[in-house]
Amino acid sequence: MSVPVEELRRIDLFDEVSDEGLAEFAAITPAIQTAEEGDILLEQGADSPGPLLMFDGGTRSLIKSGGGTDLGQVSNGATWIGAIAAVTESALPVTIEATSTCRYTIIPRAEFIELAIKHRSVHRKVMKVIGPVMRGINSRESSRERLTSLGTMAAGLAHELNNPAAAARRAASDLVQAMQVINYALRAFVEAGIEREDAEKLLALQKEALERSESREASSALDESDAIDAMEDILDELGITEGYRFSEPLASAGLDEDWVRRVIAITGEGTHASLKALWWVASTISAQALATELVDSTDRMSKLVKAIKTYAYMDRGGVIVADVHEGIDSTLIMLKHKIKHTNIKVERHYDQSLPQITMHGSELNQVWTNILDNALGALGEDGTITITTGPENGCIKVDIADDGPGIPEDVRSRIFDPFFTTKAPGSGTGMGLDTARRIVEQKHGGSLTFDTSDAGTTFHIWLPLEGKKK
Repeated sequence: MSVPVEELRRIDLFDEVSDEGLAEFAAITPAIQTAEEGDILLEQGADSPGPLLMFDGGTRSLIKSGGGTDLGQVSNGATWIGAIAAVTESALPVTIEATSTCRYTIIPRAEFIELAIKHRSVHRKVMKVIGPVMRGINSRESSRERLTSLGTMAAGLAHELNNPAAAARRAASDLVQAMQVINYALRAFVEAGIEREDAEKLLALQKEALERSESREASSALDESDAIDAMEDILDELGITEGYRFSEPLASAGLDEDWVRRVIAITGEGTHASLKALWWVASTISAQALATELVDSTDRMSKLVKAIKTYAYMDRGGVIVADVHEGIDSTLIMLKHKIKHTNIKVERHYDQSLPQITMHGSELNQVWTNILDNALGALGEDGTITITTGPENGCIKVDIADDGPGIPEDVRSRIFDPFFTTKAPGSGTGMGLDTARRIVEQKHGGSLTFDTSDAGTTFHIWLPLEGKKK
């Protein structure tokens, strides 16, 4: 049983169709059905069965991506839904759910396309809404892709910043203790009546210890442990009580029995002054190492903050003149948390003679992020990513290659398609490479292509040296 013509006349999709033409549509349209609240009328990702005509009731669109579901457009009858996917013969970009009791039907896709082409006003009306609808969906999914990427990076950066911050906090705390020991030792020297000449000798031995500490090469954990044990034995033999409490910094400085005996010769064997003198030198060695650790930790934090600013170009406008390598390097720092616990190597072959170019800096960094993140996903735990830059045909060419298994042949033609992803549900929106291509081609007038085989995948990005080409 077909739908009455008077029901179809209520749908504005057919406003310009004659009664005779409407009768043709009615002849191919199945009988009206009823759906209750919560019923799914169209399913995201499925092939379009044809446009949905809703005569009464309400629906809402749901967009599932990134492990969540977003609420889209709310519609009330009489209206039409899903004609774009039907005409383009593509998968449905949204799920349509009834929000109340609905009366609806779905026109079979093939028959609808044939009649829509015959009755140009219907085809024209569908074509007019494609642009705004797809722009809205793309914009929403691009924002989700960006937020998902930023969320992942924020978590990684929090971890990266926490390590040097914790090290700096620990070093500062230990440094306070070391300074307390140093100050107490100096007071003990005064109270013990150390003469000026002997004090100068102790200072010379302290300087020697610091110099030996600075020049000593790093050794293995086993050698360090043996050196500490040997220093404890030396201190015990010479009657130094509690030597275990400061034997480690003395051993780490490469000090030996001869140096210890020279200290004791000045302060007296088995005296309180000898204990304080050795502890004083050990504390100054520790203080020097802790100060160096503080500098290193704060330098790491400073570099991370600088990388964040470069990645987002926080202190510059949207369109900037910059070095393309700067953005790639900052992106690698942002992704460091994904690399550090793997055996993946990153090799950079940069042509440092390349000039700066005009670019949308933060958006171009999103391109590097999407491609590099995909490369890391392809490699898993082992492999090599190679980044090569150089000039080519008036452009800067950037090649990002991985030696992973390559892109499967059956999906190669679709990797730039919106909403297409090979990642597990909740792990990607399918907008990453589509977004990257639009940024490269539309924002910069460049090109983005790829080569792939079972030996790996290489993405090629061309960016015009003179800015966007018309």
